Amino acid sequence: MTRDDLAEQTPACGPARIALLSGGTYGVWPGQVPADQVFHTYRTRLRITQKRGQATLGLTESVGLLGDVEDELLRIGWIDTTDRAWAFILFLNATATTVLACAGVALSLPEMD
Repeated sequence: MTRDDLAEQTPACGPARIALLSGGTYGVWPGQVPADQVFHTYRTRLRITQKRGQATLGLTESVGLLGDVEDELLRIGWIDTTDRAWAFILFLNATATTVLACAGVALSLPEMD
């Protein structure tokens, strides 16, 4: 995957691309993971972030897209912004050549009253 491959599959892809081009750290975890396992994990993470009021970008859309590819093997990558305010998760095809979905999660929780 190249920086140019990070298109607009979800609303998080543009900000993730900007984070990457701005010097954010990135990588791809070794190995492949079944899409149905990733779907269940990130569906749970979506519920947790919603319950906490944590800001997300494209997480809802990514969970929906992951539900559509349940029989595939995926690779998972990440991009962290230089200020560590956001973390982006990239859901890649098995060869890590195509971005299937992208989600961003704010790393700071909202302040409680």
